[in-house]
Formats: sequence, structure tokens, C-alpha cells
Amino acid sequence: MVNTSAKGPTSMDAKRSGTESVVERRGPSEGEHKSRLRQILQQALELEASDVHLIPGYPASLRIHGRIQPGTDAPLDLDEIVQMLRDLAPTRWRDDAADRTDFDFSVTVPQRGAACRFRASVYVAQERWSACLRHIPDVIPSLEWLGFPEELANRLVSYTNGLVVVTGVSGCGKTATLSALVSLIRQDITRRVLTVEEPIEYVHLPGLGGIISQREVGRDVPSFADGLKHGLRQDPDVILVGEIRDRQTAQMALSAAETGHLILTTMHTRDAKGAVSRLVDLFPQEVQEDIRKQVAMSLRSVVCQHLLLSVEEGEKRALALEVLHVNQQVRVAIRTGKLESIDSAIQTGKRDGMVLLDDDLRRLVGLGKISVETARRFAQEPDSVRASGTSW
Repeated sequence: MVNTSAKGPTSMDAKRSGTESVVERRGPSEGEHKSRLRQILQQALELEASDVHLIPGYPASLRIHGRIQPGTDAPLDLDEIVQMLRDLAPTRWRDDAADRTDFDFSVTVPQRGAACRFRASVYVAQERWSACLRHIPDVIPSLEWLGFPEELANRLVSYTNGLVVVTGVSGCGKTATLSALVSLIRQDITRRVLTVEEPIEYVHLPGLGGIISQREVGRDVPSFADGLKHGLRQDPDVILVGEIRDRQTAQMALSAAETGHLILTTMHTRDAKGAVSRLVDLFPQEVQEDIRKQVAMSLRSVVCQHLLLSVEEGEKRALALEVLHVNQQVRVAIRTGKLESIDSAIQTGKRDGMVLLDDDLRRLVGLGKISVETARRFAQEPDSVRASGTSW
């Protein structure tokens, strides 16, 4: 729990000085706060910004095609941000604000007669509230728009069971990829999909294919692990788990994959083999040998994503992939704990659809989508990156 000193509030009504609370201090009215926030968000939408940052002492800042730039001239003060967050946040968040320092929720903001959705990540830094709001497009992105290979997508959704992991650093488009895969799955009207997300970002509407239920952690279900546990009784064919971040969720996901369900999920790692290592390391040392066996049998594919700055200023970022499919060689490497051999398995598994990141970087350079300099910053062997005409 954060210290409630005079440096800043840890609840939405925490005292700033004497008998005044943030809400009681004089300043712009509630309507003015809402109006300014709408202006900031409208600007973000017009400039195709992916994220809006609200941090005390800084102007409202926008991330546009991977680059941060100011969205306002004057810096925001703490009172302004707190009031903006009060206007956005659900009641349950305001009620719990004194006891927590991180919150995730989705919000809908009316803009020009349309409802625009954002995922809000609200947090305390140096005892002051800040926020990052990520725009969630109304339309689920197509595989073509994402730059995600259709052949690879068809393979991932064709599995009848097992675990498929989309990994990468924060902000690399993992959620968008999973949503596009779910849309592809729904083309088969015989398949039932359940999602457990924190929060729900892309909304999958009825009537577009197979049956889907979307549950939000903190609103519909207490945790990812609980969503998985109860979800197994809700007759799913496919379960999307927003993220595996703890041992309990990992264990439930592996168990569900073993019992005949296809599990789609995300993790935060920088490469494909890192997802395998991370899965195992979530468990105590004394059980990791058993977990490696379970992962070796349940894991089907890992796709690691990177969004890279385009050669063209102002163009959307290019998607680079590393792809691991679990064949016998990979299965043995996982089971024996020799994860360093996975890169070699990917190299020799090209005919089976596996892709090393460096190879995909060379492909993007060859297509003129990214610069050699950008590719070399992400490559494991920078000197090997040259233009290549290969394609999916």
C-alpha cells in the first residue's frame, strides 16, 4: 500500500492539505475537465494515436506510430488528472482506490456521435496518480491490416487442443492478433469460444459466427485462473486467456489444454523460447521437471511479435514475427530443459513453417518496410541483416 503523505493522494479523495480534498480544491469545473479530456482524446483519434499518457508535470502525450509527442502545450497538474480519472473510472475503482496502486478497466467516450473505447491503465508513480489510455478500434483488425500471415493464422486456429502463445513486449499488438484469430475461429459456426480478459478490449458481437462469451476480470470473474476453472464447465471449444502472469493461471491453462481445449493466450517475453522458459519458471524448482513434461505435451505454437518503425514517416508500424511450432525436436528440448537448442530447431524447421526473427527482419528490409538500422537493433545477429526477397 502506498504511503498517504502530502506528496500526493492514494485515493481519489485523499487530502492534499488541511481540510481540502482533491475534489474540494478550487479550479476548473467538472464540465471543463470533461471537455479538455474529450479534446485530448479527439486529437488522439484524429492523429491515429495508439496511446494517451496523462502524467503530472507533463503535457498530455500521444504515441503515434510508435513515437511519443506532446498533445497539449501546457503540462497537466495532479488535480486535473485526478478529476479526469474520476470522470472515467467505474465506481468499483473509486471505492478501492485507497487500497490499490494499479487498475485496468475499459471506458467508452462519446466522440462526434460515436462511442470510442479505450483501455485505461491507471497507476501510482511517486505517490501521484497517472494513466495510460489505449485506443481500441471499433472494428476488429483483419489479418491483412495487421500484416499477420494468413497461412500461419489458419494453422494456429486449426488445432483442436493444446496451448498457443502470442508473446512479445508490451504494445506489440498481441491483443489485436488474438482478436483476429478469434474472428477466424468464429467462421466455423460449430465452435464455441470463451474469453477471459482484463479488461475486455475488442468486443465480438453475436450473429457473426460461432457462439462467444467474453468475461472481464474484476467485473465478471475474480481472476484469470477462476475464469479458466469455471470456464471448463461452460462447454467451450476454445478459451482465450488474456495473459498468463502467475502460476495458478499457467497451471489451469496447461490442464485445460490437456483436457481437449484449444487455449489462446499471451505472455510478455522478447522471443519464442523465452515464453517456454517463462512458463516453466512460474513454478517452484522442485516441480519444474514435471511442468516441462506438461509443457512439452501441451504447447502447440509460440508466435513472438515486434512492431517496428516504418521507413515512411507517419505510416503504421511493420509487424515482425518469430514463429515456433512444437515438433519432436522442440518437444525433447523442452522436456530435457535444453532450451538453448530451440533456436537451432527453428532454423532447421523452416519447411515446417518456423521462422527466426532475424529472417523476418531481413524480409521486411527487402520489402522496403523497415530500415536496415531498425532491423539491426532488434536482430540477434545484427551483422547478418541484409535485404532479402523472401516472403510468406
